[in-house]
Formats: sequence, structure tokens, C-alpha cells
Amino acid sequence: MGLYSRLIFPRLLELTMSDGSMTDYRKQLLREVAGDVLEIGFGTGLNLPHYPAGVTSLTTVDPNEGMSAIAQKRIDASPIPVTNKVLSGENLPMADASFDNVVCTWTLCSIPNVKKALSEAYRVLKPGGRFYFIEHGLSNEPGIQTWQNRLTPIQKVVADGCHINRQINELVGAAFDQLEVKAFYAANLPKVMGYFYQGVARRCD
Repeated sequence: MGLYSRLIFPRLLELTMSDGSMTDYRKQLLREVAGDVLEIGFGTGLNLPHYPAGVTSLTTVDPNEGMSAIAQKRIDASPIPVTNKVLSGENLPMADASFDNVVCTWTLCSIPNVKKALSEAYRVLKPGGRFYFIEHGLSNEPGIQTWQNRLTPIQKVVADGCHINRQINELVGAAFDQLEVKAFYAANLPKVMGYFYQGVARRCD
């Protein structure tokens, strides 16, 4: 992992993702999360203050050790027991059916093998468990899609592997048994960056 990814990008992410509107999206997504929870792509821990009291434990994974250094202050301040692991969501060491819920926020865009990560999320969920997510991805407007496809190679360099042209609803829907999702343009963001998918997927068996 290079110097930019480990030292500079975590601080840029902390700055850009701390906006008030992003905080509101986090609160909306997390309000029904409960039990033993896995968060894939923990980043700098911006979700942590918004988990409700029903969360009994939180296990977090992120491959970037620079993120963990910033997240530690939030972990220390949290009343929730947190186990923070520096590893990828593509190869989880947890046993099958370990978690009541899995959370993923603005992370699926940057995982190289996103289908494998979603398969792992499904595997570690208990039957009846839910996968809560909010992500940015491919717009429903052809003109915006064109620019997303053009800009993704640049975005991958600037934002440490981020793709802005992934069809998030199709990726999640293919991995889970049921899916409820809404897609919309986020306020205060350019359309090319701000087409959001927010939803809940379920493992039924």
C-alpha cells in the first residue's frame, strides 16, 4: 500500500465524508440495525456514533491501516464493543452465519472483486439477516452514464480504487434473496458523483 493510500487518502475521505448531509444518510440507514453487526469498509469510523442502542457488538473490516489509525478515537469513545480488523471484505475469516446484520456504506465502489465481497457478506449473515447499504453508482441517465464511464479511470486513481459506474442494485440483487432499494441523486453533489443506491437486502434461508 502506497503513501497516498495509507496517509493522505484517509484524511481526504474523513474530510469529504463528514458533511452534514452524509451524516443524515448514515442515520437513516442505521436506525434499525441491531444485534451482532459486521461493517465492511469501516473507513475512519464515521458510522460508529450513529449505531442505535440495539447493537450488541460491532466487528469492522477495512484493508487500509491508515483508516484504522483515524478511526481509533471513535472506537475508544463508543459504548459498543468494537473488534476492528485490517483486512479485505473479499476474504472474511468469520464463520458462516455469524452476524445478525451487515452494513456497507460507500464501499462497494472500491472493492476490486465486489461480487466476491457480496458473496462473503451473504455467507456470514445468519438466516433472516439483513445487509444494509448506501452506495454511489451508475446513474439512470444515459448522458450522465457516459461521463461516469469516462471519469471512472481517473476516479480510481484519485479515490483509491473507487468506481462511479457500478450498477449497485444489480450487484446486490444478484447476491441476496430479497432486495429493497431506492435510487436518487444526492443533494449538493454533482450528478456524476451523486447517484445513490440505498437499501436493505436479505438472506432468507
